[in-house]
Amino acid sequence: MNERRAGLVYGFAAYGMWGLFPLFWPLLEPAGALEILAHRMVWALVVVAVILLAMRRWAWISEVVRQPRRLGLIAVAALFVSVNWGLYIWAVNAGHVVEASLGYFINPLVTIALGVLVLHERLRPVQWAAVGVGVLAVVVLAVGYGRLPWIALTLAFSFGVYGLAKKQINMGGLESLAAETSVQFLPALVFLVVLGARGDSTFTHHGPGHAALLAACGLVTAVPLVCFGMAATRLPLSTIGLMQYLTPVFQFLIGVLHFHEEMPPERWAGFLMVWAALVLLTWDAIRGARRGRTQARAARQAPAVRETPPVRETPAVRETPEATDSPLPG
Repeated sequence: MNERRAGLVYGFAAYGMWGLFPLFWPLLEPAGALEILAHRMVWALVVVAVILLAMRRWAWISEVVRQPRRLGLIAVAALFVSVNWGLYIWAVNAGHVVEASLGYFINPLVTIALGVLVLHERLRPVQWAAVGVGVLAVVVLAVGYGRLPWIALTLAFSFGVYGLAKKQINMGGLESLAAETSVQFLPALVFLVVLGARGDSTFTHHGPGHAALLAACGLVTAVPLVCFGMAATRLPLSTIGLMQYLTPVFQFLIGVLHFHEEMPPERWAGFLMVWAALVLLTWDAIRGARRGRTQARAARQAPAVRETPPVRETPAVRETPEATDSPLPG
């Protein structure tokens, strides 16, 4: 029980910190989105490298560099997470926090669609219904915004492709972040050097506090990931799957309550449809997890039943609880 409680604390910490990102990025102004993104890439690698060195977890490097396909997937993951990070930073600082949160609400639906299109996975009827409701929600939101919600869709698809690539890479969270930021590091550093040479960098022109905040991008990126890793080893995947919705919920509430972004009726309608789709997905996932646990229990008990020596059937044996107890649901 203590391990589960610790997992919940780490999980709330991870998703809570991710959910509070909209409050952090405006603190880095007047730095632009690209400068903030570049600092995030550079300092994230520094922080993760220090953590991995302290933990003496570097054996994976020699294994990865000998696998060209894996290196290619790491480059793809780095590209799409760069698009995701950069657009998210820009969206928050440009006053589109609510639409950015929508991207992460839509992301599970996009992940399912990518599973069908790329991995040729088969969907259950409830999943098809959730995807259909999600598509209809995008149409309603497009009418409400007077345009496609391209910020939300780009965030959802870029993070979806990033997740797909990470699934193929099959590395731990810290190791994969180190690999991805290693790909990002040199272009980001060159960008910052050129920006400084042109006199457009804010890193050294707005005081030590501003410089410290930009450097803190590394901690802001790495610390939630460490907490997530601690939670993932202590909690069932079903619990982690439910907790992931905390992040866009926090972002949505910050956009509406703190930044006072407009929510006309048609936008509320679109969001309610997205949330309805997520309720369907969550219900289906919980039902599937319960069915899986029931089947696993039955599989574990079946050999024991087969190996039990034959016993002459008598009324006393039939009335024994151990003999009548069934591993299958009531």
